[in-house]
Amino acid sequence: MQSFRGVDYLLIDSQLDSQEHLVRQTAREFVEGAVIPVIRDAYREGRFPTQLIPELGRLGFLGANLEGYGCAGMSNVEYGLIMQELERGDSGLRSFVSVQGALVMYPIWKYGSDDQKNRWLPALHKGEAVGCFGLTEPDFGSNPAAMRTTAARDGADWVLNGEKTWITNGSSADVSLVWARTDSGIRGFLVEKGTRGYATSDIHGKMSMRASVTSSLSFADCRVPGAALLPGVSGLKGPLSCLSQARYGIGWGVIGAAMDCYETARQYTMLRKQFDDRPIASHQLVQEKLADMITEITKAQLLALHAGRLKDQGKLEPAHISMLKRNNAAIALDIARASRDLLGANGVTDEYPIMRHLCNLETVKTYEGTDHIHALVIGERVTGIAAYR
Repeated sequence: MQSFRGVDYLLIDSQLDSQEHLVRQTAREFVEGAVIPVIRDAYREGRFPTQLIPELGRLGFLGANLEGYGCAGMSNVEYGLIMQELERGDSGLRSFVSVQGALVMYPIWKYGSDDQKNRWLPALHKGEAVGCFGLTEPDFGSNPAAMRTTAARDGADWVLNGEKTWITNGSSADVSLVWARTDSGIRGFLVEKGTRGYATSDIHGKMSMRASVTSSLSFADCRVPGAALLPGVSGLKGPLSCLSQARYGIGWGVIGAAMDCYETARQYTMLRKQFDDRPIASHQLVQEKLADMITEITKAQLLALHAGRLKDQGKLEPAHISMLKRNNAAIALDIARASRDLLGANGVTDEYPIMRHLCNLETVKTYEGTDHIHALVIGERVTGIAAYR
């Protein structure tokens, strides 16, 4: 198979400026040179390729669209292009970068104290520290308002009790941003690795996101100092604003997975011969599948690029992001399935990346807001009626 050269049916590249092209090319070369050679074995073995973290930091990919504290200060379009290329490598890699930047660095940058920012942002940006985001609980995913984890004042300290689960980077995190219920509403706390009463355990047996650390976090009379509290936000606005940042990145990232599946299938059908020694790409049904795939990728690219431009103008709203995440995750999964079909039996082997992407996308379609939840967000936007209950 030829190396990846991009998917640009409608000349969307012409809408990118020179800096955006440079950022994407840098990310593309990183994926080709450092990710593709190791990701199959990492997925097989169920481990995250931690050797990539320092380079992610050196390239400025961690917290890429944040300003100050050593961060790259990229535009949101540039950030989206990075997510696209990283997920072309693997959803687990993009998820690591999303969590680090959008779910840990962003809330510290937006809501943290000066001491919290100065301590954590430079280290997280360089990849010298890893973070995780503790919101989902065993009984509450789509309904975070019902969380049971609590934080109670005890003198100058806070005492946390509860459990979080399905937490990316959980056991490898040096700092966990944990959301808990307090007498004054839901608040965020920075809990450091090794804090007494704080424990992690990894979730095993995953058939998806295998090249990603997924953990449960538990808090049993876990005492943290008052300085661990994020001072700048109270209520669900805090975690939901972080999720908006991450969902935006997902909307770009899944395009990369779809591109990789499509391009693998396109090249395969050009080489694979059946019936009178003709490539199967010459068959009408195969061309119809390829036409459908490239059309959906192109629509997803346009949606992502416009969302990115709006975000850079300060006009992108959470309901817009719901459309981006919902549409693009769904079409990426459909493209993975169609690509797997075109490869026949070869499509289920890890000699090709399609089955790995397909399994990963089953998770990506569900996490950080299921397809159904985002449909209700869009529905509320167009009707003015909330249908969540």
